[in-house]
Amino acid sequence: MRILGLDYGDSRVGVAVSDESQKIAFDCGIIDAKKGKRFVAEQVLSTMDRYATNKVIIGYPMNMDGSCGFRVKATEKFARFLHEQRPEIIIEFFDERLTTKSADAALLEMGVSQRHKGMNDIIAAMLILQAYLDRQSNAE
Repeated sequence: MRILGLDYGDSRVGVAVSDESQKIAFDCGIIDAKKGKRFVAEQVLSTMDRYATNKVIIGYPMNMDGSCGFRVKATEKFARFLHEQRPEIIIEFFDERLTTKSADAALLEMGVSQRHKGMNDIIAAMLILQAYLDRQSNAE
């Protein structure tokens, strides 16, 4: 079964999906978060249906010192809302510290302009999901 990965943000939500064997994370696009959490939840659930998954990994945006700030609260609030819409789904958080910096570095290395809105969100979602998949694979 595939797993969905999210980089949840105020403006955009990066989305990634794993392969069936849960070894590799792939780009799955972005969702316009400015349209509201209901719209984002509908899009996430639709994507989960499309890929026949019931598990989503959401990047947990802790501060570098390990404390929880505003972004953590907003992410947790969205996760609760998503779970209320479909209680049977499994939602896990995964530490996303430095994923945006890594995504920006990857874009720079590829020669892609950072003005290309959403690319770093997609890459961040892929990095979050890939790190989760790698950790699961190493635990086996």
